[in-house]
Amino acid sequence: MTRVKMCGMRRMIDIEYANEVMPDYIGFIFDSTRRRYVSPEAARELRDRLDRRIVPVGVFVDESPKTVAKISECGIIDMIQLHGCEEEKYIAELRELTDKPIIKAFTVKCADDVKRAAESSADYILLDSGQGSGKTFDRSLIGDIGRDYFLAGGISPENAAEAVSELRPFALDASSSLETDGFKDINKMKAFMEALRKDRM
Repeated sequence: MTRVKMCGMRRMIDIEYANEVMPDYIGFIFDSTRRRYVSPEAARELRDRLDRRIVPVGVFVDESPKTVAKISECGIIDMIQLHGCEEEKYIAELRELTDKPIIKAFTVKCADDVKRAAESSADYILLDSGQGSGKTFDRSLIGDIGRDYFLAGGISPENAAEAVSELRPFALDASSSLETDGFKDINKMKAFMEALRKDRM
């Protein structure tokens, strides 16, 4: 069964929507340069209202390992997503500071990018077209990657089922396709989950 991560939660109503449609994961973006940024303090309040069956993930971009660990260890998130240029040395250092599972995102532009992702020491990998670009990439590059992965980049209610049927990823990761005028849309979130209903039964 392919899991679902809905990223970019920043309002209390977003959490209410998530509790209604029940994705497996939601994401809080802790990069202050991003439009969907949420402060750790606000994320804590949101997490308190989140259904406990949903796993909260903290998304970081080239943040210091100490800062990532500090946020990870204070009860806000259960998983860490690294969405910048973090290398293996960074992941090793972070593991010394926290035992939270790590997702490492990789931008896929060529087969070597997929190979590099497959060799990552992170607990999970995420394949994307860019940092929240909302565009797809050439998914034929994935091939037989040999490990579970989150698939991101242009995943929408319209193409989610096709992506699952063709690739069988561990999870789909969506954000902008679930929004209207820059904010989460309950109808689009419902449509996304409905598109995967048969796979999740």
